[in-house]
Amino acid sequence: MSIRFDAHTCLPLHPDADFAPLDRLAEQGVNYVSINVGMDFNPVEQVMTTIAGFRARIAANPGRYKLASSVADIDHAVANRQLAIGFDLEGAVPLLDRPEMVATYRALGVNQIHFAYNRNNSVAGGCHDEEQGLTPLGHRMLDAVNAAGMLMDCSHTGRKCSLDIMAASNRPVIFSHANPLALVDHGRNITDQQIKACAATGGVVCINGIAKFLGTTTPGVDDVIRHVSYVANLVGVGHVGIGLDISFFQRELNDAPPDFQPSHWWPRSAGYGGGITGIAYTPVETWGQLPRALEQAGMSSDDAALVMGGNMRRVAAQVWG
Repeated sequence: MSIRFDAHTCLPLHPDADFAPLDRLAEQGVNYVSINVGMDFNPVEQVMTTIAGFRARIAANPGRYKLASSVADIDHAVANRQLAIGFDLEGAVPLLDRPEMVATYRALGVNQIHFAYNRNNSVAGGCHDEEQGLTPLGHRMLDAVNAAGMLMDCSHTGRKCSLDIMAASNRPVIFSHANPLALVDHGRNITDQQIKACAATGGVVCINGIAKFLGTTTPGVDDVIRHVSYVANLVGVGHVGIGLDISFFQRELNDAPPDFQPSHWWPRSAGYGGGITGIAYTPVETWGQLPRALEQAGMSSDDAALVMGGNMRRVAAQVWG
């Protein structure tokens, strides 16, 4: 079955977040979307209330949404014209240094995780910190992720640490929202070595739609295609996907944790200007433009379908079971 799979997007981390942006994704043909429910700087009580609120919203709208933890769930949602939704964690801090927390989050709908959000922690190294590999605790966490059937994601992770993870994982590993460093020199982008290591696991590199990482100020579908084409040419079309990473800010909701310091997590030295509120994203309509744009770039309709969701569907089926 051909599906469109958005590997990562963001709503406010608040139980009352409006799901209208997800409806806009569905209108553009997206069948499954992974939404963030917490980062390393969010306290566990915020993560849990966000999960509870999102689960309640999905359950209250069964005609529109389905909480999906398997590819069969996604297929069921497609057949019933629902948007399939899963959750992801950006960082291992919400695991509280306890590998058994992985299975608990998986049972609540968290289908993928990366271990470090830009900065180092007790488990892994972040991409905007001193180089740190996967720690001994990190190896235990990785085993727990593999055992729970959760997608192991290396976005935001330091280069050495991501290579450690990909070498040690017994399941395919993904980058749910990362772009090639060869096209844009930014610490959040990934090297050819990382891309090749990901493909060697059977995994997928999903291209994001963030201006800074695409190398433009007004991102659009052509910018996304340029990065898709680079990865496809490097490791094959079977290892490229889409995770636009659009952050749908809602001004009426304040989801900043107490004593939050944006400049620590998004350092000025990495070109953020102390935060992400000024970052530009490719429009939601990019999803509707992708099929034609991919074919104009020289892909067959079958290859375009792999990029838009077939590759991630394959990996999800392998990992989720």
